[in-house]
Amino acid sequence: MSEAAASLARVKSTLSAAEARRVALAAQGFARARPEAAGTRQLNAALARMATLQIDSVNVFARSHYMPLFARVGSYDTAALDRLLFARRAPYVEYWAHVAAFIPASDWGLFRFRMDALRDKYGSEPGGWFDTHRDIVDWVRAELAHRGPLRPAQIEHDAKKGARGPWWDWDVVKRTLEHLWLFGDVAIAGRRGFERRYALAEHVIPPAALEADIPREDAVRELVGRAAKAYGVATAADLADYWRIADRRAVLAAVGDLVDAGELHPVTVQGWTTAGRPAPAWLHRDATVPRRIDAAAILTPFDPVVWFRDRAERLFDFEYRIEIYTPAPKRRYGYYSLPVLIGDDIVGRVDLKADRAASTLRVQSAWWEHGSPADAAPLLAEQLRLAASWQGLDSISVSRWGDATDDLARVLPEASRHEAGPSAAVPLAEDEPAVDELADEELAG
Repeated sequence: MSEAAASLARVKSTLSAAEARRVALAAQGFARARPEAAGTRQLNAALARMATLQIDSVNVFARSHYMPLFARVGSYDTAALDRLLFARRAPYVEYWAHVAAFIPASDWGLFRFRMDALRDKYGSEPGGWFDTHRDIVDWVRAELAHRGPLRPAQIEHDAKKGARGPWWDWDVVKRTLEHLWLFGDVAIAGRRGFERRYALAEHVIPPAALEADIPREDAVRELVGRAAKAYGVATAADLADYWRIADRRAVLAAVGDLVDAGELHPVTVQGWTTAGRPAPAWLHRDATVPRRIDAAAILTPFDPVVWFRDRAERLFDFEYRIEIYTPAPKRRYGYYSLPVLIGDDIVGRVDLKADRAASTLRVQSAWWEHGSPADAAPLLAEQLRLAASWQGLDSISVSRWGDATDDLARVLPEASRHEAGPSAAVPLAEDEPAVDELADEELAG
């Protein structure tokens, strides 16, 4: 028996639901005290624990990719994260990892199997969309090769200048860029504001990563191992969702290999069931079971702690739905409610809006979940003060919508009150191109 396997043999084979929550939160960095000052080293460490960072364009309070770092390290200079993510030769790059997400640029080759699958699906069919628009595909490639990284607006300008027929339509140009990005021919060379700059992959990705030829089986095993480490304890469905790998047999094969290697240990979690039976689960060899978690944080809907809704419900008994696309009168909790973590549980949700013109953080709604602890309100209040300061806002205003708003108002004596009901739709500025129709879950494996 290997040393790793011998170590795992001493691990408990059963976890309580509370222990599983603490394992999961510790794996994501919430067992650690926040640093007094967060710089590049702390940001890189948090990114390494998560393994990937999801992107979302909604900017009502703060862009979603800023928030997981705020939850883990507290107030930090977002410009420092921008340099890591968007600067020339940045160490991170965007790809369809867990949907559109940042990954280390050195990991590009791990997703070659996905790039190939997407190319086979969308780029190889004779007479298909990609084939019938070969002229624009070749033109876009030539533009990027000749001019280097370009924003879509720059490409659009040239396309309109030389309009010669329907294939110059901007939707076709945009769709071409999306295809080429998903195929791995094009990479994102940073952003201006939130607008992507596209470049040929060889102009962005380090040569070693670009040329890496990693067999699909090896790549899936590596990704499943990383998901297991990031989650601490997980089911096969959890591990598959982390990287949106639809091929469940490949995931289970990877799990079997990792168990044999001593990296994963089978475990039963009390209350985790499937079809009325205990759900198979695995504990990573580096996982810890803290005696307690003293975290207090406001999460984004796209934080790994809650982004897989089945897991969030299993871990925290927390049912979650983003209500952006729900008609305003039918919203239950608010336009973009954010989960509230106190201790080792999700205890509430708050719908936040940064009112820049008034320099005010507006708590549009606030709600408690079951069994919120007695100190939840003051702990959340401190996070709201921290959030306002982090966003450069001078004041806080609390609405009267939600069963937690009066509690918050009592512990935020400096806050004003305002009326709010189900939020009206908030315009989304600088939305990134949508790729959902191309990279769906069917293609992820």
